[in-house]
Amino acid sequence: MIVTRVSVPDGGRTGVSLAEARRLIAEDPFLLLGVRLLDEADPADEPAARRLGLDDDDLAWFGRADEVSRAEFLGDLAGFVVPVVVDDLIAHVHVLAGERFVVAAHWGQDVLASGFTTQLCRERPRDAVATLFLLLQEALATFRRATVRALLQVEELEDDMFENRRPEQIYQLSQLRRRAALLHHTLLPYLQAVDDVVSRRMTSSDFPAERQRLAQEFVRAARLVRTDVESLQDAARRALASYSSLIAGEQNGVINRLAIVSVIFLPLSFLTGFFGMNFTFLTDKLETRDEFWLLAVGLQIVALAAAVYVLHRTRVWRRLRDDD
Repeated sequence: MIVTRVSVPDGGRTGVSLAEARRLIAEDPFLLLGVRLLDEADPADEPAARRLGLDDDDLAWFGRADEVSRAEFLGDLAGFVVPVVVDDLIAHVHVLAGERFVVAAHWGQDVLASGFTTQLCRERPRDAVATLFLLLQEALATFRRATVRALLQVEELEDDMFENRRPEQIYQLSQLRRRAALLHHTLLPYLQAVDDVVSRRMTSSDFPAERQRLAQEFVRAARLVRTDVESLQDAARRALASYSSLIAGEQNGVINRLAIVSVIFLPLSFLTGFFGMNFTFLTDKLETRDEFWLLAVGLQIVALAAAVYVLHRTRVWRRLRDDD
């Protein structure tokens, strides 16, 4: 476990020991700590919360890798497991917040480092609660950025396939649809979990007006992000439906071409088969060269002219030309 103290509001970072972190949590009036968890923790180790001096038994989930989205009040503390989008992957940040401190635990690279630090410098939160909402807002912003990026990719693919449809486009659209489903599947349980904590409890009359405002802004942002993700799902479905329509149109063109070939060659095949039969009339009566040219070739020309006339009358040829 590597503990870093984040200065507010300049975002500077200083490494501290566990003993120093415990002292700061107990004494500092406004503290923001970042905790980097090891990828392979020893099962015999103490829970991460206890190592930080937080001995509440309800905090056993804090720092546990298999935890999913969570939001709950624990007396004077609020605990969250916040999903974050990092390089097209979903990571989770464990957050504990009290009146004086915020502790954010993560694995590997700090997933909120750049965006959250920028927001700290810009917003300059006054206390730990404002810092908590700033962190939650930045986590939502990662979903919004990922959603907008995927939505633009869907629109570009949709425009491209109308100009030049290629087989790999269906794979790309399927991947984007799967990505939209993953974002929705991750975001929805998290928003349902924070609904009780934020929109019901923190917007009650017992909370100060400033905190109510922060909670309302978060709820509004959460609804917008959810709407964006659902819009991405709709756009991916629409693009896949458009791709299917293009394939159906191309198949209709193939069927039209087969119909033209059938109309032209079916009468010719019939005449060829008919005059190829060995019966008395053909063998005894049709003996001269003129009769051969008249029946064998003349009837073919007449059948071909009739087939072309039928095609023009039924507008099959014109429709095929318009499709091309």
